[in-house]
Formats: sequence, structure tokens, C-alpha cells
Amino acid sequence: MKCVPAREAAGLVIAHDITEIVPGKVRRTAFRRGHTVRPEDVEHLLRLGKENLYIQDDVDDGVHEDDAARRLAAAFAGPGLEYGDPAEGRINFRAARRGLFVVDRELLARVNAVPDVVLATRHSLQAVDKGDLLAGTRVIPLTVPEGTVQAAEECCRQAASPPLAVLPFKKHRVAAVVTGREVYEGRIADGFIPVLKKKFHAWGSQVFRELIVPDERELTAGAVREALEQGADMVCVTGGMSVDPDDRTPAAVRDVCSEIVIRGVPVFPGSMFMLGYAERVPVLGVPGCVMYRRGCVFDIIVPRLLAGLRVTAGDARSFAHGGLCLECPECVYPACSFGKY
Repeated sequence: MKCVPAREAAGLVIAHDITEIVPGKVRRTAFRRGHTVRPEDVEHLLRLGKENLYIQDDVDDGVHEDDAARRLAAAFAGPGLEYGDPAEGRINFRAARRGLFVVDRELLARVNAVPDVVLATRHSLQAVDKGDLLAGTRVIPLTVPEGTVQAAEECCRQAASPPLAVLPFKKHRVAAVVTGREVYEGRIADGFIPVLKKKFHAWGSQVFRELIVPDERELTAGAVREALEQGADMVCVTGGMSVDPDDRTPAAVRDVCSEIVIRGVPVFPGSMFMLGYAERVPVLGVPGCVMYRRGCVFDIIVPRLLAGLRVTAGDARSFAHGGLCLECPECVYPACSFGKY
């Protein structure tokens, strides 16, 4: 490439995208790489502050930003991601399917330690829909040495898997066990099941069984066992998770599960959440906030379970950082800091 004054560039081919920004109105690519400058373009270029342009020639200056971005994207994208052509030197990654976005954060750090290579992502372990923007990559200069791109590619070759992936949600048959004599006797309508149905439907699963029992330990445990016998892949036990004397759900979950992983999580709302396993089937003690909060601990943990990940007690402790809902007047979850760490 060579540098040429814009006033002398008519008939020459621009070597990079040129961006036009009008604050508060527009941000667009005014000229694409490969555009042949016309005489009428010169004034536009000068208005954009482009007194000089990089022009394509036959000199090998290294790897162009667009070509580098294509190679980086191929190295970084794992299963469940898609990407297009570079724009202004950058390639964006989007979800090719609904699932759980997973970032290898150690590999992400190693890639970004390569000089002039940039890979930025949204938070890991978030539920995403097909088409969601997940990450972007580029190199900083207009051209980089071949060794720069090779170093980033080698980071990925040495790793067990690419730094970015979207794990598919597996379809689960979910049973809902609602506790509470006031619901069982019809004094009030249940508020949990409609919410659970809506959430699981959005994740590609189905609530196939609904059981309502009084706040009695034996009856609650019996309902969970019945759901398991009917082939539930996950059981959500709602209500009775606080410290009131009538709240006996935790004891019933303990009776059924061969392992209790979590009883209490450093997350607000949802600190009373409980997770155990009846053999390999997760059994969840679901706190009341699920009924009225758009985002709570349930929305942090359940997508991981649906993607086939096993949530540990250590995972639960890590939720403390980012586990405080700010209770905004208008909830915009998940486009906020809650559940991100």
C-alpha cells in the first residue's frame, strides 16, 4: 500500500473501509475497501477529514485487516456460531442456534495477549437466541505481520476447543410440584406454573406434569418421586422455601435426592434456591421470586442445566459477583449487570 493525497486519488483503489459519523444521526461505511475513487468523491473524502488515503498497490505489506479478521474468525468460532464478511476491519459473531453461550476465558485472555489482536465477547454462560450478537474480532493496524495472525491461530490450535461456542439446549420434560395448602384447597390460584411454562418454552423444553400438594414433607417428597417415575428430566418444587415453620420443601427435596449441591445462593433475588440430584435428574427448590421477577437466580442456573452442564457449589459461590439485582423501575434483564461475573 502507499499513502496518496485525497486530491490526487481519483482513479485509484482505496485499501480500507472509510467510516462516516454524524453524531446522533448516522454511523455508516461511506467507502468500502476496493472502491475506485471518482473525482466527485474527493470533496466527500475531505469532509470526512481524509486528507490522505491508503491506496492498493502490489507491495506486500503483510496481512490486510480484512483478511486477518477472516482468519481469526475461523480460528475463534466454535459450534453454534456464525459470522459474515468484515466491515471496517471487524467481523461479528452471532448465535447460529438457541442455547448457552460459553467463553473459554483463559483462552480469551491468551488470544488478546497477542499484540494487535482483539477479541471481545459478551458475558459467558448466558442464554442466547439465534441471531444474537455474541462477539467481535479484528486487528488494530491496517496490516499486520503474518506472524501475528499465526500466533493467534496457534493459541486456538493448542487448546482443547475454540474460545467461543453455543451449547444447544437439550429438550427436557419438566415436572412442576407446587406446594401450599392454600393452593391445594383452592383458596388462591397458583402463580408458579404459568411462569415456569413460559420460561421453559422459551428455552425449548416443556412442563409435562403438574402436581399440587399441601405443605407436608411426605406428600411433597411423594409427588417428586411420582414425577421421576413418570420420566421427568427435571423437577421444580415451588413454594415453601423460606424459613417459616410451614415451609417444608427443603426437607422433602433432601428426602428424594441422593446429592444436595446447593442450599442457599449468594444471589438477590433468589437466595433461598436449592439444587439436588435424584441420581442424575436435577431437583430444584424454586423460591417465590420466580413468580414476579423477570430475572433471578433461576434464570442464571437453569440454562446451564438445560445445556447439560453440572452446576457445583463452587459455581454457586461465584454467582455472588454480579448476583445483586438493582431493582430498576423498568426491568431490562438480561441487558443489565445482574447474573454477569
